[in-house]
Amino acid sequence: MKRSKSGRAWMHQHVSDPYVKLAQKEGYRSRAAYKLLEIQRRERLIRPGGLVVDLGAAPGGWSQVAAQLVGPGGRVVAIDLLPMAPVPGVEFLLADFASEEGAAGLEALLQERRADLVMSDMAPNLSGIAGADQARHYHLAELALEFARRHLRPEGAFVVKVFHGEGYDAFRAQMAQVFRQVSGIKPEASRDRSREVYLVGKSLRE
Repeated sequence: MKRSKSGRAWMHQHVSDPYVKLAQKEGYRSRAAYKLLEIQRRERLIRPGGLVVDLGAAPGGWSQVAAQLVGPGGRVVAIDLLPMAPVPGVEFLLADFASEEGAAGLEALLQERRADLVMSDMAPNLSGIAGADQARHYHLAELALEFARRHLRPEGAFVVKVFHGEGYDAFRAQMAQVFRQVSGIKPEASRDRSREVYLVGKSLRE
């Protein structure tokens, strides 16, 4: 099948992307690893010995970073509805986090231990209908926020990918009802044209 102009343009941009090249050189599975590394440099969310939950983990770039940072004394628990090749130090659950079965399976893996960090780089399968895709994305973000509210330690943190536009202000207000501190970061590894931003919530409200 002949590739479209837009497809060829995306492929050219992808293979020439400096973060893609760096990920290949340094052994990360995706350029997204550098987004989390920058968030970590700014916020210091992941510490040795901690428990990190990675929602929507495939292909594993964020899980790789988290496993390196928590070290052998920590745990990384990850979930995705897509298969993910094993990552050393990561317990992976192949399931849909948005389903009751997926959420229950993830809770079972936690063994009633509270997490130090819940992080979500989840995004829905895109339909091409902007309003519907935005709504579906914020539905996933709300599920992640509720999971974090129920499973974080009081001093724990939450990182979630969101997009500017309809729903952004309302979701940020929701986060402010759950966390004492909420801030936004657009990492340098985010593409310039992308509307994505990562919201960081710290310190659960009682």
